[in-house]
Amino acid sequence: MAKKIGIDLGTANVLVYVKGRGIVLSEPSVVAISTKDNRIKAVGADALAMLGREPESIEVIRPLRDGVIADYDITEAMLRYFIRKAMGPFSFSKPDVMVCIPAGVTTVEMRAVRQAAEAAGARHAYLIREPLAAAIGANIPVAQPSGNLIIDIGGGTTEVAVVSLNDIVVSHSVRVGGNKFDETIAAYVKRKYNVLIGERTAESIKIEIGSALPLERPLSMQVRGRDQVAGLPRTIEIGSNEITDALQEPLEAVIDAVRRVLAETPPELSSDIIDKGMIMTGGGSMLRRINELLTDVTGVPCYVADQPANCVAIGTGLALEYIDILRDSLSGDDLN
Repeated sequence: MAKKIGIDLGTANVLVYVKGRGIVLSEPSVVAISTKDNRIKAVGADALAMLGREPESIEVIRPLRDGVIADYDITEAMLRYFIRKAMGPFSFSKPDVMVCIPAGVTTVEMRAVRQAAEAAGARHAYLIREPLAAAIGANIPVAQPSGNLIIDIGGGTTEVAVVSLNDIVVSHSVRVGGNKFDETIAAYVKRKYNVLIGERTAESIKIEIGSALPLERPLSMQVRGRDQVAGLPRTIEIGSNEITDALQEPLEAVIDAVRRVLAETPPELSSDIIDKGMIMTGGGSMLRRINELLTDVTGVPCYVADQPANCVAIGTGLALEYIDILRDSLSGDDLN
């Protein structure tokens, strides 16, 4: 029998779930290529280690942007690498692959993802929308006639959706996620301190001291970058409350998406959501106090799922086991 593989093809990270083994691979969605002959030099963690440190002969690329394919050929090569790594060296059969996609993608973008998965070695390629996969991975009973509101904050997009009866009832997607948080932090440091920092430094600031609301005991950390004026290395100290201020704009976009979905939700499902609350998944939901912020602004309790960064990958893999039940909400090469 063919292996069944679920792939969370994220803007920031790719997670691979194999039936019976769970999540076997979690690596950055980054590829390093030679600028001379376009040969792939490294994929995943090895490529990320080169980011910001590469010479002219190497270009480090994120082939996915805002949750969709920005560079088809490199995405295909990256998928092939991850599928082979997940399958192991002694597997000769092609796997059935389920790939998650943002709820707001176009049919052209959907076709590109499916074709990339097939070209990378999938026997059959199916697509599932991220909020539905996140709900399944968070152990939410999606088959019941009851409303469940999911907020999935990934690297490139935030997906907000109401799920009921194995499908999405209302959804809204905004191209704001963890990467936007990082960009906003880097821009803030540049504007306030005249210090340039890299993408990875901005991400470490977010993880170490980032918070959606001010902390009772503020955190701080030392940050190294390049002084814009002197052009020399410089170390500054930055506090968590500064990062809270810096993140207001992207957080407002997330709040607006949640409000929009709540406003469009049918009354019966709204009643369910008030009773059960909202569930957060995705790496972005691990930002300190973000669930408290959403509870404050909506009046609806908001909870972070267990293993939030893994929910989409787990749900994508589990969905392969229930293809017949989920048939109407999936897209695939033999479901049409």
